[in-house]
Amino acid sequence: MSGCALNEKEFFSCCQLLLQQSEHLRDGWSWEAVQGSEEGYLRKTVLRSVVADCCDQQERTQPVVATRFHSDGITGDGGDEDDAVCVLSEGSSHVLQYEYHILYSCSYSAPVLYFRAFTLEGRSLMLEDVWSSVHPNFRHCLQNSPLTAITQQEHPLLGQPFFMLHPCRTEEFMRPVLQEAQEQPRPVNYVLLWLSVVGPVVGLDVPLKYCTQLHPSSPSSSEPD
Repeated sequence: MSGCALNEKEFFSCCQLLLQQSEHLRDGWSWEAVQGSEEGYLRKTVLRSVVADCCDQQERTQPVVATRFHSDGITGDGGDEDDAVCVLSEGSSHVLQYEYHILYSCSYSAPVLYFRAFTLEGRSLMLEDVWSSVHPNFRHCLQNSPLTAITQQEHPLLGQPFFMLHPCRTEEFMRPVLQEAQEQPRPVNYVLLWLSVVGPVVGLDVPLKYCTQLHPSSPSSSEPD
């Protein structure tokens, strides 16, 4: 890995290592290949209980047990409601289904976090509702000295609307993180370090056990099948 940039081969290698750890920890990450292409992405689904725009309550996260997402929407009883929009009322508590994707951006030489959110009835959240579900501490940081911004974009591999954490300042905030990590006598997984920084912004926490399960080999030694 040269500097703070990440090439595509290094990205795949880091993803493979993360997948191995996730399988061991049963953390729910999977690799989704795109049909007819050599490209793919990491994917994870979770249920989150959120309090919309509430400053004094923390978000609680738990893994999805039975719900599965596909590129064309949620399986189950959602039906035609996939195109419906949910508006969260201020201060109310909601259980939401989140689907997270990690892709590689050639333009920024960095990973990018895409996600979408639904109610249990299959109604999708609007951008302002996603902002209201971000913990106030992170929202304040983003609005005053943003590491990145939450926007709505077309998924580059699926062609569907997703929210994303824009990667324009990834290299800037990863530089000190990498420098500190490389000073420690342990292997560095760029994707895992990056995810531990950006994931909590949208409720995607990285268990500390990942840090203790790293293999002693270089993260660039293997690629996803």
